[in-house]
Amino acid sequence: MWPYPRTLAHRGGGTLAPENTLAALRCGLAYGYRAVEFDVMLASDGVPVVVHDPELGRTVAGSGHVNDYTAAQLGAMEAGAWFGPQFAGEGVPTFEAVLDYCKTQRIWMNIEIKPAPGCDVPTGETVAQATRDYFAKEIAEGELLPLLSSFSIAALEAARQAAPELARGWLVEWIPDDWARTVKELDVVALHCDHTQLTRALALAVKEEGLGLFCYTVNTPERASELLAWGVDGFCTDRIDIIPSMA
Repeated sequence: MWPYPRTLAHRGGGTLAPENTLAALRCGLAYGYRAVEFDVMLASDGVPVVVHDPELGRTVAGSGHVNDYTAAQLGAMEAGAWFGPQFAGEGVPTFEAVLDYCKTQRIWMNIEIKPAPGCDVPTGETVAQATRDYFAKEIAEGELLPLLSSFSIAALEAARQAAPELARGWLVEWIPDDWARTVKELDVVALHCDHTQLTRALALAVKEEGLGLFCYTVNTPERASELLAWGVDGFCTDRIDIIPSMA
């Protein structure tokens, strides 16, 4: 049900590096994390890039929307200095660059499909196809593959059509009443939810359905231990400095 690592570095380096950058991946690895979660959306030229917000300004200097710019233009933007001067010069990385780094370093990936408004289907298709093509050898050899996830049902359905070989997880803030029906319709292997909205009873119900159960974003060792005792299979964390990596 959950053949993946239990602890994932949230957006690469948690609170210790600028999120969704190559520097964040290096930071996570320095703390022993060989499993990460990050977000992928499309630039204006259809190239997938790793960034969370659809609008510039919070972590990437500039104005407008991510999909107003090409991948090359986004790569030249400042995405690290906001966090600290030592990270100045970090740009928005392409999805391919992140795949290259993670594969080279043997880092497992939870790839969140994060479509800009109105781009659910093309983002789901593109991210799934790119992942499938990149891991064609691993698919053929039956090796452990990245997990795709999304809040967008349309993106998950598009990903399934584009690359049925890749497992998918459905992201929700809270688990809705009709979750059991929806996960069957989506053909996902895991349900991902906000840990603050999860109860022991819900965790048990999800596990009884034979699903993987993943939580975001768990930042204290005490809460991590409690969730694992409930049967939660894995979680991402910003506090890679105080929550040790667990395979």
